Amino acid sequence: MKGNVNRKGEKTFHVPGSRDYARVIITGAVERMFCSEAEATAAGWRPAAGK
Repeated sequence: MKGNVNRKGEKTFHVPGSRDYARVIITGAVERMFCSEAEATAAGWRPAAGK
C-alpha cells in the first residue's frame, strides 16, 4: 500500500492494482508505505476513492 497526502492534508492509501497506485510517488517524511490495509487504517489513513 502507498500512503499519500493530498493538497488538503488528507491521508489516503492506495492498494496495488487500484486506479492511481502506479501514479502515486512517495515523497517527503509524511507519505509512506504500508504492509496491509489494516496497518494503514490503524495508523489513521483511509482508503482512496476508486479503490
